[in-house]
Amino acid sequence: MGYAIRGDNRQRLVLPPCVEDWVPADSPARYISNFVDGMNLTEQGFSVSEEGVCGTNFYADDMLLKVWLYGYFHGVRSTRKLEELCLRDIGAIWLTGMHYPDHNTLWRFFNRNRSVFSEVLLKATFAAEQNGLIGLVLHALDGTKIRARVSDSSGWHKKSLEKKLKELSRGVSEVVGQVDASEKAERFEYALPEEFCDEDAQKAGIEQALAKMSAIKRSHLHPLDEDARMTKCGKGSSFCFNAQAVVDDASGLIVAQDVVSDEADNELLVPMIEKVEETLGARAEETVADAGYYSPNQLLEAEEKGFDILVNINKAIAPKNAAKFHKSKFVYDEEEDVFICPLGKELCFEGTRKSNCGKYRERIYRCRSFKECTELDACSNEKRGRKITMGPHHQALMRQLEKQKIPEKKEQLSKRKCIVERIFAFIKEVMGFRRFTVRGLEKVKAQWALICTAFNLRKLFKLWCAKKKVFA
Repeated sequence: MGYAIRGDNRQRLVLPPCVEDWVPADSPARYISNFVDGMNLTEQGFSVSEEGVCGTNFYADDMLLKVWLYGYFHGVRSTRKLEELCLRDIGAIWLTGMHYPDHNTLWRFFNRNRSVFSEVLLKATFAAEQNGLIGLVLHALDGTKIRARVSDSSGWHKKSLEKKLKELSRGVSEVVGQVDASEKAERFEYALPEEFCDEDAQKAGIEQALAKMSAIKRSHLHPLDEDARMTKCGKGSSFCFNAQAVVDDASGLIVAQDVVSDEADNELLVPMIEKVEETLGARAEETVADAGYYSPNQLLEAEEKGFDILVNINKAIAPKNAAKFHKSKFVYDEEEDVFICPLGKELCFEGTRKSNCGKYRERIYRCRSFKECTELDACSNEKRGRKITMGPHHQALMRQLEKQKIPEKKEQLSKRKCIVERIFAFIKEVMGFRRFTVRGLEKVKAQWALICTAFNLRKLFKLWCAKKKVFA
């Protein structure tokens, strides 16, 4: 006859329990420990606790790193939650040897070593490359906006501050009432920060904030994290950071990462490929990126450095169904130094001028036979004839467009979304990382490096469990 099995908390064991027996061989705790034990943390820049220098006992840096990686592996990122993990989770108890570091100790370790956490990702990626997991055939580059650890409503917003400054003459009490009403009535209105609500300091505070924003040419600024930028994130705009990742097609592993304050990606193409070379000592045969990375200067620089790239070109530069006299229909003859229009007429060199961005000089070519042209109205309404400008990157752009006409290259470019965007989806949806929990660009970089390392470790965990060694 069967009977119900219940836990008997009063039962005494003949021999004391051993934590080693409670952690199975395929536990993530053993996996993380194996990974960290294969690293020389001193050589990679990790610093020893200050308490150890004075001769007192201190927590070893390898143990604290294991706790951080184990926590990120399971989606635990708060130092207080990590402290609780060390008290409650049997894997964390095994990793710490029942020493239970507190949240202050864990935070000091993170803060002390924030500049070298990228070395941890480098170790995991290099180990995967040594095991032949990374193909180095096709890499995909992309970025994603991740919210900063600040409130949008408590930031400084130029238009809102200017409006409130003008209304100060009506009386502070009246202004505060109007601001509260407008916040409910107007959809995109921002609240007045608390530090500006004091009657005596309000005007001076607003003027000081506006002067600071004007000096750095920003329309939005948060006093708690000046590195964060107000940018489009999801359906609205928030203070965010721009997280970057390069992903290998064969393995699905992140081979390079970074975080920047830049709102746009168009100056990050070459720097991210260089980070891949720093990590692996080589780059992929082809690196693909979306239209956000299109920059004529970056195309030229990549070509000069021998980087093989495929970048979605801005539709305004080369539209699929371009009009007959669109600039893309004009062919440059390098030998004669002229542009040939669709009707076969030449546009000759006229002079140079500074580009709109001011970074380089561009050459100007103009049609001199426009008065006899039968299709002048369709081509241009300029009184001096059709004008074409050409920057130093024009030929690199044309070669990129021709390259993308090759069927094999078109297929590689189309695979970009499947390679890299699903990585961001996994990090945000499965790992639950949608907002940084630290402030300041340097700390944000460290946290993103830990997130990317945790992602790679999760990918490699199955191979480790299958006894296919990935860490020396």
